[in-house]
Amino acid sequence: MKKIVIALSSLFLIGFTSCKENVAKKIEESNIAAAAVRDANASKFPVLEFDKKEHDFGEIEKNTPVETVFSYTNAGEAPLVITDIKSTCGCTVPKDWSREPLAPGESGKFTVKFNGSGANKVTKSINITANTEKGTESVKITAFVKPDSNAVQSAAKAVQ
Repeated sequence: MKKIVIALSSLFLIGFTSCKENVAKKIEESNIAAAAVRDANASKFPVLEFDKKEHDFGEIEKNTPVETVFSYTNAGEAPLVITDIKSTCGCTVPKDWSREPLAPGESGKFTVKFNGSGANKVTKSINITANTEKGTESVKITAFVKPDSNAVQSAAKAVQ
């Protein structure tokens, strides 16, 4: 019985040892080089740089639509892909951005339209989803929304 166990153990040991040699022979140098390049590029990300991170519309009348343009540049080492741009509410609408990859060093832009709703100091964030290292970037718009002058005059007349 001991001889059978020793013989089977030896057979398994030889089998496992010979498998390692076969695996090493199957590895191709071209695959190793391609993996090294892939791994080196995996650490390179696009960097989204804006001409401005915040735009102030100043004083505007209530319900007066205004818009601004945010320009950006890919300052990274990989192509930039913006997959989505959303605002924190429906009163602010981002539009007109390119869904095509933006090569390093190239620039793009998008427009943000604000419908003038709210009262007093209003701040809205616009969130950009992209393939940057963080995954999201943001810009802001601000405005001081004054009451509609026609509504104020109507209210004054109603009080009299």
